[in-house]
Amino acid sequence: MESKETTYYKTPIGIAEIIGDEHGICEITILDEEVKIPKKIPKVLQDCIQQLDEYFEGKRTQFTVKLNPEGTEFQKKVWNELLNVPFGKTISYIEQSNNLGNTKAIRAVASANGRNPIWILIPCHRIIGKNGSLTGYAGGIWRKRWLLDHENPPAQQSLF
Repeated sequence: MESKETTYYKTPIGIAEIIGDEHGICEITILDEEVKIPKKIPKVLQDCIQQLDEYFEGKRTQFTVKLNPEGTEFQKKVWNELLNVPFGKTISYIEQSNNLGNTKAIRAVASANGRNPIWILIPCHRIIGKNGSLTGYAGGIWRKRWLLDHENPPAQQSLF
């Protein structure tokens, strides 16, 4: 059995813990505490770190690293649907439920989003309330707002 590798990555909104192996990234979570960032990144996580760098620099809108989240079949179906929400766009939980073919599953879909183990790469931050509100985000609403603004910056206002 292959062992998983772990590294830590400093983002503009906190330290991310990244876990994965040759089968893909299993988990990216945001930490509220400071952690020492290692100088040497495990080989299986290097591409992920590079793509996150490009994302935060505004140079990447899609990720191509292999994903291997652990969850139920239903959760994986919900997380896979999140990958269809384009960079810079948002949809509501009800739209996501409709896309999955079951409007009545909205609570289960929202619950699965809340258990998304791969922060940013599986973009649950792009799911908002029907009325446009920023509801529920495991990393905190302020991080959800930051990510949405990063992906779709407010238009520059001209003073002239």
